[in-house]
Amino acid sequence: MQNESLYALLEAALREDIGEGDHSTLSCIPEGKKGRAILKIKQPGILAGMEVARYLFGMMEPGAQFTEYKKDGDGMKAGDSAFEIGASMRTILGGERLVLNCMQRMSGIATLTHTYAEKLKGYHTRLLDTRKTTPNFRLLEKEAVRIGGGINHRMGLYDMIMLKDNHIDYCGGLETAINRAHAYAITRSPQLKIEVETRSLEEVKKVCEIGVGKVFRIMLDNFTPPAVYEAVQLVSGRFETEASGGIHLDTLVSFAETGVDYVSVGGLIHQAQSLDMSLKAGLN
Repeated sequence: MQNESLYALLEAALREDIGEGDHSTLSCIPEGKKGRAILKIKQPGILAGMEVARYLFGMMEPGAQFTEYKKDGDGMKAGDSAFEIGASMRTILGGERLVLNCMQRMSGIATLTHTYAEKLKGYHTRLLDTRKTTPNFRLLEKEAVRIGGGINHRMGLYDMIMLKDNHIDYCGGLETAINRAHAYAITRSPQLKIEVETRSLEEVKKVCEIGVGKVFRIMLDNFTPPAVYEAVQLVSGRFETEASGGIHLDTLVSFAETGVDYVSVGGLIHQAQSLDMSLKAGLN
């Protein structure tokens, strides 16, 4: 994660939560009084968000002492401790809920992603996330996917050209859309890669005919596993292939068995359940 992006996300989140002041803390905790707190795990899974917690407390109090007992990507069980923070009590109390919200959400995503990634072990197919993310929280959700063993697809609309069904229909067809996108990339941003969504084997054949040297990946949208297998044979390594749409844990292996390069699963993020944690305070 880029520090600038993480700072902007956390600064906005603190501003949203604290507003004009943390009156609960300001009313009863003397300024400068020091304390410590330990992040306690209450559910098993894959830990994510440690670097976010370290960065946040460092933002709030540069001299804060952050001691980690685990790192991002570690397995965890109920009763484990993830880190200890030593700082002013006002810092700990002001950052407590934001740290918990981030780490609980990220750990839930990392845990679900890990479950998917484990099922793909031994197969050629790799696991992608999607743009089905929470507005203004995408940075951390996608980082959690990476920690859990998945691969980040595009971060947004700005770092890749993906011609989806509506682009193609608005443009008047596959060939026009691909040619326009290729011309745009050459003149505007040559490093932009072009992925094309296909809805049928006929469209896959069409991209194979007109997309060489222009397209780098073909998305197979809502294809059944047998259709994905047929499409992979048609492509024959000329393009990367990605299966997408309705893929879940029960069907994952059937798609991997087709030899497709990638499966993309929006549910890694929007179906993940946050894991329970608490930040328990003590006195120095």
